[in-house]
Amino acid sequence: MAKNIDRYTYRVTWSEEDQEHVGLCVEFPSLSWLAEDPEQALKGIRQLVRDSVSDMLQNNEQVPEPLSSKQFSGKFMVRVPPETHRQLTIEAAESGVSLNRLISSKLHQPRM
Repeated sequence: MAKNIDRYTYRVTWSEEDQEHVGLCVEFPSLSWLAEDPEQALKGIRQLVRDSVSDMLQNNEQVPEPLSSKQFSGKFMVRVPPETHRQLTIEAAESGVSLNRLISSKLHQPRM
């Protein structure tokens, strides 16, 4: 499992509250590491994840699977208010595409 530590999803962001960079790991939401510079925040969270995985293995606990290793089907269900469903259906019909294609294209739009 140790080799999979590099496959986890890491992120470094600025914490206004702490006035430091914070290293995070998506698969371990309860862990974080504060540091003055982003490189040290990343190094710290990676070591913390490594230590946590080691402890979990020693205690026969289930270790989270890296998101990068998961297989995704490309399907998921989203619940929306009926009026939103109606508006999207009308927009899809007016555009001559399926509701699925319309929503997929909206999800693929660049984020700001």
